[in-house]
Amino acid sequence: MSKIQELLSGRTDQIDYEQIVRDYPWIIKRGQNCILSPDSDGLLCGLFVSTYLDWRIKGFYDGKVMLLDKNILVKDCVFLDMEIFRKDIKSVGHHMVQFNKNKKPANWNNFDNCVQPNNFRDYDGYKNFRLKYPLATIHLLIGIIGSVMDLTIPRSAICPLFYVDGVFKNLFSYPENCIDWLRYLGAEGGKNKLYDIFFNEHYSVYDLMIALKDFFTQISEISENGNGNDKIKISNTKGEPINVIINGKMCELDEEEKKKSEKFLEILSCLTKWTYKKENWQWDDLKIYRFSKSTIKPNNRNFETMIVKKPISWAMTSGLAIEYTIDNKHILLK
Repeated sequence: MSKIQELLSGRTDQIDYEQIVRDYPWIIKRGQNCILSPDSDGLLCGLFVSTYLDWRIKGFYDGKVMLLDKNILVKDCVFLDMEIFRKDIKSVGHHMVQFNKNKKPANWNNFDNCVQPNNFRDYDGYKNFRLKYPLATIHLLIGIIGSVMDLTIPRSAICPLFYVDGVFKNLFSYPENCIDWLRYLGAEGGKNKLYDIFFNEHYSVYDLMIALKDFFTQISEISENGNGNDKIKISNTKGEPINVIINGKMCELDEEEKKKSEKFLEILSCLTKWTYKKENWQWDDLKIYRFSKSTIKPNNRNFETMIVKKPISWAMTSGLAIEYTIDNKHILLK
């Protein structure tokens, strides 16, 4: 028996969508404001909740910079595709955030308002990193929201839903773990819309390869550069804001980045049939906030030291690094 098979042996736990909706009723509430991670997962989440729940996209946060509607408070938004370590802030994410389940921080309840599949299964990076959630936030949202309302997943949507966060790579690189998570999410039985994505009869492996190739081509043709067309770039590697025009205390996404982003959203909308409602997306009249981002090597001492600094978000990106963000100006408490 391989190590991964040994780790997965005997697992029969399954997500309880009804309990999640009871514990986090805001996740199916209509007309809410949200802040997205500015990558393909965040943008798909934005299209999805805007279409089915009429949520309004009021800003973007990438761990270094946040752009937010000038008239909106952070506490009145839901963060999508990013876990926020503040008890009063709602968020949905899928990263590995717990390091050692036997050494939980005293303030671990700061995640009480966070919908997080790895935390639901009490997985940690110390012993369970190979078992971490291998899909994207959008798949979790489809599972949860699809448990209470009718969703449509057309054949054309399967390609971007395999592309997002490199899910198609995970399916073939870590099949044991992916199969276990699909079982946990209830995708096998046909009652959940995840079935339409992962158990569909539309695509052979070759057909999927062709669909992905065509999708890659569409993305590369969005701009002449061809790189980074599947995300909104709001900061550089130094944490400095980029692609924003600052006017006094306000800012807006520059026109070129906005056009590129809207082209990608329109491609996603065409494939998923989730409507890009322009009136629900805030591109200007934004305030800009900067945070401090650092990296530590994962171990108990470093994790405890990080928690003392009161990070607002973090992710164990590999077995060698935890990237975390500090809110020195207490922006998320305002």
